[in-house]
Amino acid sequence: MSGPVDTGRVYLDWNATAPLRPEARAAMQAALDVVGNPSSVHAEGRAARALVERARAQVAALMGCDPDHVVFTSGATEAAALAVGPRRLGCSALEHDCVWRLADPALTAGATREGIAEAPAAGAEMVALVAAQNETGVVQPVADTVAAARAGGALTLVDAAQTAGRAPAATADHVMVSAHKLGGPKGVGALIARVEPPALQGGQERGRRAGTENLVGIAGFGAAAEAALRDLAGGAWDRVARLRDALEDRLLSAAPDAFVVGAGSARLPNTTCIVVPGWRGETQVMQMDLAGFAVSAGSACSSGKAGPSRALRAMGLDAETAASAIRISLGPTTTEDEVARFSAAWLGHYAKRRRKAA
Repeated sequence: MSGPVDTGRVYLDWNATAPLRPEARAAMQAALDVVGNPSSVHAEGRAARALVERARAQVAALMGCDPDHVVFTSGATEAAALAVGPRRLGCSALEHDCVWRLADPALTAGATREGIAEAPAAGAEMVALVAAQNETGVVQPVADTVAAARAGGALTLVDAAQTAGRAPAATADHVMVSAHKLGGPKGVGALIARVEPPALQGGQERGRRAGTENLVGIAGFGAAAEAALRDLAGGAWDRVARLRDALEDRLLSAAPDAFVVGAGSARLPNTTCIVVPGWRGETQVMQMDLAGFAVSAGSACSSGKAGPSRALRAMGLDAETAASAIRISLGPTTTEDEVARFSAAWLGHYAKRRRKAA
């Protein structure tokens, strides 16, 4: 997998979006020359339909499902809305905003200090769970949650945006995935619907989602999914995990008041959420940006908003501590040199801050 265009900067925000894979770029460029509408029955339309169905099979292979279960959407946010519909949704505070906002407030729950979602109150028609929390990387007990929900008569929705292509596929009634998190284009994703969505729409996607398919985006998504599955099988993320562990060792050994959120739990192989109490995450992000490094202060969909992370607060961090977190997320093209350079830059700013406080 190729990394970002070389500008001298170091990109360490893979959980926000991954660089576009060359396989996805090539597939999208080829699809631009396919003139037909996938719903048309003439030769041009059939050629377009063939691209959509090939991508459907590629995404299904990554997600461990039947191709008929893949419903292409504009992204994971739309996939969540399509899956939930009018159902009463229960979830924990660890969920992405696109799920959290769909939940019944009476059916929401918190989290443990280790970053594991607590079960929502009884009465939900559907229970949602993020497969791995996007800010901390903490992996959630999907199988147990799905089993408990089904025993209570509820359907399940799993947010696999961060785990697709990085960990084994999750199984639930509905699973949401976003192409750009695994090296595909932005603006396309899928709902893996093993149970039909509650409100069927239009004639496209077997009547499950209205609107002409985004042929170029879908082609790129399929190619990225195939490449991501190859990376996963080839152990690419095992190397990333070792690099992430080395990064944390460097930072923690030189910053005695720093800690990694969720360090004692199973986590995504690429994610570090590090906190230095009192050193605001927004300040760190700006300092690192000026030094040539892209990191974040939380979810890409919420990092520009006021207030500390809902997920970190649910884990028991006070407001000031939660506001002092940054997320560093690596990818298969991240190098040892990039990690070393980032560590030096971050520790340099850390040392300056300590000297000023002394």
